[in-house]
Amino acid sequence: MCSIYLLAGLTLSLVGAIVTIAFWIPKLVNRHLLKQSLGKKYILVYIIYSANGPLLLILGLFLIFGFH
Repeated sequence: MCSIYLLAGLTLSLVGAIVTIAFWIPKLVNRHLLKQSLGKKYILVYIIYSANGPLLLILGLFLIFGFH
């Protein structure tokens, strides 16, 4: 039987990987247009990206390998 930690880790890893890959594919996220639109608030895009991409991936891997 799978543990809740394994399922949560797999889910977080999958979501984190998708967000990370989607952010770095040039046609999906037009960073130049975002920079023009947001101006000085453009740094928030990277803060939100880092919270939802690599950090979710790392947390998911920690749950998979730490509690499995």
